[in-house]
Amino acid sequence: MGMSVTISAAAAEDTEQILKLQYLAFQREAELYGNYRIQPLTQTLDSLKAELESDTVLVARLGDEVVGTVRGSVDEDGTGKIAKLCVHPRLQGHGLGARLLRAVEEALAGDSETTRFRLLTGHKSESNLRLYRKAGYVQVGGRTASDGVRLVILEKEATEAADFAVSA
Repeated sequence: MGMSVTISAAAAEDTEQILKLQYLAFQREAELYGNYRIQPLTQTLDSLKAELESDTVLVARLGDEVVGTVRGSVDEDGTGKIAKLCVHPRLQGHGLGARLLRAVEEALAGDSETTRFRLLTGHKSESNLRLYRKAGYVQVGGRTASDGVRLVILEKEATEAADFAVSA
């Protein structure tokens, strides 16, 4: 390969690649839950374009190819909400998910109002849960998504993100 993966803000011209990657990367989650109606698989291009305008959307690139992505936003309570972290299946297991997670935390922490980070993952998604726990997240609750999947809610204080980034 020889090229390194770079992480940067997504551009409007990335939307189709992001949507295709998301669809590919979330197939394993859909299979795990026997549910192909999960939100990452049913999201529309217009919905993704709206997220690109309102949220922090990062992409990981290998050359011109988008091989990873993550979204984040900060709500009025100072909670940085992180969503739809995904990595191309051929690059999973090499630390790219952790790099994307750190990058979105750093981007959201730039907002001085950010006090904590929150993310959700399916209760059966052991590799996701391992990644998030290793990054300092702890389970604070759970809920059932509109598609019927039981989700685990994980959080960590924003100050922990800075410590994690320094030690990584």
